[in-house]
Amino acid sequence: MSTVVALIDGEHYPPVVRSALAALSSEFDVVTAAFVGGTEKVDAGHDEVYGVPVIRAASAAEALEAAIERYRPHAVVDLSDEPVLSADDRFRLASIALAHGVEYRGADFTFSPPRAKLDLRTPALAIIGTGKRVGKTAVSAHVARRLKERGVDVVVVAMGRGGPVAPELIRGDEIELTTADLLKLARQGKHAASDNYEDAMMSRVTTVGCRRCGGGLAGETFFSNVAEGARLADTLGKDVVVLEGSGAAIPPVAADATLLVVGAGQGPRYVEGYFGPFRLARAHGVVVAGAEEPVASAEETDALVASIERLRPGVPVVRVVFRPRPLEPIEGARVFFASTAPAALLEHLARHLEATYGCTVIAASPNLSNRARLREDVAAVAGRADVFVTELKAAAVDVVAALGEEMGIKTVLADNVPEPVGDDDLDGLIVALAEQARQRGGKGGA
Repeated sequence: MSTVVALIDGEHYPPVVRSALAALSSEFDVVTAAFVGGTEKVDAGHDEVYGVPVIRAASAAEALEAAIERYRPHAVVDLSDEPVLSADDRFRLASIALAHGVEYRGADFTFSPPRAKLDLRTPALAIIGTGKRVGKTAVSAHVARRLKERGVDVVVVAMGRGGPVAPELIRGDEIELTTADLLKLARQGKHAASDNYEDAMMSRVTTVGCRRCGGGLAGETFFSNVAEGARLADTLGKDVVVLEGSGAAIPPVAADATLLVVGAGQGPRYVEGYFGPFRLARAHGVVVAGAEEPVASAEETDALVASIERLRPGVPVVRVVFRPRPLEPIEGARVFFASTAPAALLEHLARHLEATYGCTVIAASPNLSNRARLREDVAAVAGRADVFVTELKAAAVDVVAALGEEMGIKTVLADNVPEPVGDDDLDGLIVALAEQARQRGGKGGA
């Protein structure tokens, strides 16, 4: 019989709660009840009325933590209700349960922890995010590049919504993909801007591309071939496997260390609410990405960092901004620059390109995620640009590079390099997490 911890409160009359616990016992072994608050219908010190051991603590979260650690249940059953527990409270409690690998059930919902379908022999470092376009792939490529520079042999397992039907191995350390190669792949019907191509081009490491479809609130995917891809990566004899998440989805493979990427523009709610606390609980380090105006003011970034440090005291937090790095020389060229960056940030990025790479940016577009507008932006610079510079997104190949080929204009892909803010030590965090993964490697993780 499965063991459960029940959550109870003082807004329910005790005989009603005892009756519910007795009914629950017909299906489960109710090992304890965690009292989550409320004083209207119960006095402390009379917990014997419930008929099971009751755990009380200074907060509902502490009571649940204590109950789970003491009894190691299969599930938590929530018999409480508002006003004792708000929706946000329940997500925080569910995050605690899921972080312990325990299911969380309520009257009309069930949250299950994402399950690792595979333990690797190779040390595994996971890079997950709180959503799409927080800079996760750019951070992942940077991690792979930095580890490679330190002599660590890395393979990146990337999963995406446009990934291949079977895991695809790319020897990015042996071959150099070009924009023409990506155009050729796109014309074969492939998603030529998949993260595995981006990682291989930007970091020149081995990658395995996978696909996934559907994403749950806690990061589980409905369908994926990631376990199959990770199994392939595990046969390559590498030092470290980097498991790259997709959007807010988490790779279904056990990791020995986890780096969480949070978008500075998302604000504290993405770590305090929904399953933000669950993702934070898995993290051994956090990158706050895009930590500059107009994405987020200094005060907004500070508030986000404070929330992270309050929920996960002691976890290393690094703030970064992103800057484009063309993969080929563009000195002296008149450049059209395409990006997914906010329009208000484009001017700053254009000046960075000019100052660092000696080009002249004649126009910049924030419309890499809007093909119709992107085509208009490209058409507007016809006859004036020498080179198109673009981040690697689907429209970068299908629109920018394709139109560039028609116009006889070269397309140069650009890496999005994370640069730490102030004295924050991104490379130190990368080295520390990789070492943690190598020390724990083969023992299985979260």
